[in-house]
Amino acid sequence: MCGIAGILNLKNKSNINSEDLKNLIYPLKHRGPDEFGAYIDNSIGLVHSRLSIIDLEGGTQPIHNKNKTLWIVYNGEVYNYPELKSDLIKKGHKFYTSTDTEVVLHLYEEKGIDCLKELNGQFAFAVWDTRKKELFLARDRLGIKPLHYTVSGGQFIFASEIKSIFTQNNVNRSIDINSLNHMFRYWSTIPGKTIFEDINELPPAHYLKISANLSELKRYWDIPFVHESDKPIWSLDTITGKISELLLDSIKIRLRADVTVGGYLSGGLDSSVIAEQVKNNFNNELKTFGIRFTVPDYDEGSYQNQIVKFLDTTHEEVVANNINISNYFSDVIWHTEKPLLRTAPVPMYLLSKHVNKSNIKVVLTGEGADEFFGGYNIFREAKARHFWAKVPNSVKRSKLLGRIYPYIFGDSRLNELNKNFFGKNLNQFNSPYFSHLIRWDNTNRIRNLLNPPFKLGKLNDELMLNSFLPNDFMHRDYFERAQYLESMLFLSNYLLSSQGDRVAMANSVEIRLPFLDHRLMELLSMIPSKLKIYGMNEKFLLKRTYKQKLPEKIINRHKHPYRAPVKNSLLAVSNRQNLDKYCSEDQIKNVGIFKPDYVKRLFDKAAKTDRISEWEDMAVAAVYSTQVVHNKFINNYSAPLKPNLKFDLLVDNARTPVIVKRKN
Repeated sequence: MCGIAGILNLKNKSNINSEDLKNLIYPLKHRGPDEFGAYIDNSIGLVHSRLSIIDLEGGTQPIHNKNKTLWIVYNGEVYNYPELKSDLIKKGHKFYTSTDTEVVLHLYEEKGIDCLKELNGQFAFAVWDTRKKELFLARDRLGIKPLHYTVSGGQFIFASEIKSIFTQNNVNRSIDINSLNHMFRYWSTIPGKTIFEDINELPPAHYLKISANLSELKRYWDIPFVHESDKPIWSLDTITGKISELLLDSIKIRLRADVTVGGYLSGGLDSSVIAEQVKNNFNNELKTFGIRFTVPDYDEGSYQNQIVKFLDTTHEEVVANNINISNYFSDVIWHTEKPLLRTAPVPMYLLSKHVNKSNIKVVLTGEGADEFFGGYNIFREAKARHFWAKVPNSVKRSKLLGRIYPYIFGDSRLNELNKNFFGKNLNQFNSPYFSHLIRWDNTNRIRNLLNPPFKLGKLNDELMLNSFLPNDFMHRDYFERAQYLESMLFLSNYLLSSQGDRVAMANSVEIRLPFLDHRLMELLSMIPSKLKIYGMNEKFLLKRTYKQKLPEKIINRHKHPYRAPVKNSLLAVSNRQNLDKYCSEDQIKNVGIFKPDYVKRLFDKAAKTDRISEWEDMAVAAVYSTQVVHNKFINNYSAPLKPNLKFDLLVDNARTPVIVKRKN
């Protein structure tokens, strides 16, 4: 994986300054510590920081086509590049590297924007056409790899991360009030937006064409949907056979690398499936990594130990505790570049730090299985509430929620309270957002802490989301709608970002996600929802497919949501110095986003009480992380210094001759 960035002159006719490019790329060094490269002409400057994984010696970027009319900077991996390359060679294309990057460039040369439909992988890239004076940007289907941009001072500026864009003097740095309010409702910003005003993110599965006379943003793919009447009638054995065959191939092509590939192993079903398939089909010396917690409520150690012993992997653990979570929280915010409502990304950051020290650059992970196989409680909850909403006065139907949350409904004294909580919005049965309204309304309470200038009135939030829904959205059943919302907001904007790429690449580690192969998503779209959640049994098909290959206790264990301590880490006495730095009463007043008296009451209550409500726990993280964002990016932004940065490859077409510098 890598970091990419660039500056395109739209109105400004002066040559691109190489020092501006150095400022732009150096903050992305963590994404690509191995090499730096640049291309400059009279209109554009492209820069690249490289993490070498394929073609370690010959893959220096930017890369060009045969006649040097197209140049690319690329972040990602296209796993089917050997097959694509073979087809391109038959059509007469010549290659000077062994990289997937050059394959992507030639495929674009051959097919234009239609090349995106053939790419199987995770990517964000930019192609400069020297003849058309046109820049083409594209991002993978689910947004695994990041790509941001802004227009300022007559220039279009893009980069993998926002901190890079902020190095440019003409770029405004301020909090976007709409995005802040959305963050405190959806856990993320609306697709395409960031927490910063005028800084956009290219949405997943979109491309952008930009030039002095053109700006075209379009979607090229969407989460597939097959109407119930058009779904094939397959036996369970046929379905599980197809899943097994496709997931095996997905794993196989994601093992393509010129470096060792390891794996994350939590003790849950998803990572266990991947580890078992790798261990028994491809790599008998598999090295795995897992997180342990000192707090029993968060720890999955017993399951982790069981699957490690069963598979006999070489396993290493990282132990997360309240102290290291609080110590690294602000560092994680620097990399996520947005407020967080959870501390869960911090242990993932610690894990990737350990992976890096173990000299592993690539790991396979299990994200995506919950979204597309039906693993989240919110899907089962949507099913139960849909059933209940048809007869809202039914006591029997309301008890279905107890099967999903036995730990909540276990106390009979709270049954009525829980019934009222989960019975909210039953009259909005036909809302496209029915599955998520309870969660969103609960999180929305955080907005009560905002000062009036930052708190919007009653938001028509869902009206803004409507533009992102496909035309056939209401033709989908309860599961397919909930799945789409979860994937569009939570998966792309949080799980794959703050808890995925950002914290992994902070330590120069690439994550690969076999469950997010688009072929697998397309297969699952043809299978009825009732087989994904069978009764109230989540991930029924995944369990059935691998029941003979994994221990019964791993297959049938109750899902353990991955979480990390919030108030006991961030508000701990040991974290007092950091807390005062960002969240003292004076700091809250100076920043002005939150009401100081409301924050004080929240923090005092949390410090004195063993347990606080879920929304209060999220509010603690929200306030703390927002204050950190403001401190690091608005109030005290300081770009990493670039000590004597030299480009390992510099192609300068703005002047003649072409200058090329390489490492000794």
